[in-house]
Amino acid sequence: MKELLRTNDPTVIAYASALLDGEEIDSFQMDVHMSVLEGSIGILPRRLMVRDEDLDRARIVLRDNDIAVDD
Repeated sequence: MKELLRTNDPTVIAYASALLDGEEIDSFQMDVHMSVLEGSIGILPRRLMVRDEDLDRARIVLRDNDIAVDD
């Protein structure tokens, strides 16, 4: 799996996951439990992961919807 997105904003993760689901791209959220443990401070980012073969297509989907992703 490859990291597609890293953010402290849970709404961005939820929106990105919904967009990927709509395109039938499987994704997995990492560090969710760690960010819950730290409370609402927002210092620990969550990561959104996708399969290696879906990475390029997932980047295109997020960029088309104005979500910044790293190359």
